[in-house]
Amino acid sequence: MNRRNILGLGAAGMVAPLVARAQAPAWPTQPSRMVIPFAAGGPTDVVGRLIADRMSDALPHRVVVENRTGSGVVIGTEVVAKSPKDGSTFLYSTIAHAVLRALFPRLPFDPIADFTPVALCGQIPMILMVHPSLGVSNAQELIALLRANPGKYDYASSGNGGAVHLATELFWHEAGGLRVNHVPYRGSSAAMPDVLSGRIPIIMDVAAGALPYLARGELRPIGITDMRRSPAAPNVPTFHEQGVRNFVAYTWHMLLVPSGTPAPIVQAINAATNRALAPDAVKARLQELTMNVVADSTPASAKAFLDAEIAKWEPIIRSANITANG
Repeated sequence: MNRRNILGLGAAGMVAPLVARAQAPAWPTQPSRMVIPFAAGGPTDVVGRLIADRMSDALPHRVVVENRTGSGVVIGTEVVAKSPKDGSTFLYSTIAHAVLRALFPRLPFDPIADFTPVALCGQIPMILMVHPSLGVSNAQELIALLRANPGKYDYASSGNGGAVHLATELFWHEAGGLRVNHVPYRGSSAAMPDVLSGRIPIIMDVAAGALPYLARGELRPIGITDMRRSPAAPNVPTFHEQGVRNFVAYTWHMLLVPSGTPAPIVQAINAATNRALAPDAVKARLQELTMNVVADSTPASAKAFLDAEIAKWEPIIRSANITANG
């Protein structure tokens, strides 16, 4: 190799990092903002803050959590949709994002086109429970009772169009089109007095919320909406093993950024999210909240998951005539 070639290679070696640096998008100078469209102190907020704190160690700037509630998750989601596409703002949302389009036909943003999924953080199964006075102990007994008495019984939910409402309606659908009356409340805790009294004998709740009532024997478990039994509730069977084979449902947590955010920044946020979820201490804490942690998500797999959830829930919303206002 002659001297000219060697000098050329050396120059190329010096220029390449400069070109890569010039092409890489610059991070904003201010701290990154994680918008959580749910109230502070709630289950989504607790997990989001844990992840945000850990992400701060892997990103150029600290991640600050901002709770923006109102109109369901619409206000907080709109804030992110209209934020700069530079990695300074991202959305920490749930299954609520997948059903926005179906529940709110007139939105000031497009929940699909205006967002890029970054990482699926975890999935949380739910448990269907009944008051002991109902006299059933498993899925098939409950199905038989409801099939023999169409429209006679009520079920409670933590809110219209929420994860447990949708999951319960999916169960009625998969169990053969059962007719059960929906009574929405403002949160599971608001519903529980009527459920514990037996006035409304059926309720679905996220697993972590259900476990205390099961431990005290106040309610009876019918099944968990996961494909596997939960280590936190090993005695609660899945619906799959009880013969309702197509019924699996979760609420889930996902990180998204405004569409158009440069791919290198999306990848960096994805890597920081996975890194935040990897430590055993974090996994243990999230497993206490009955979350199935996903610590190897990619933007592509997160998008595929979101697309599948939209395709899954929109037909249920239409068939059950679910609207944002009930």
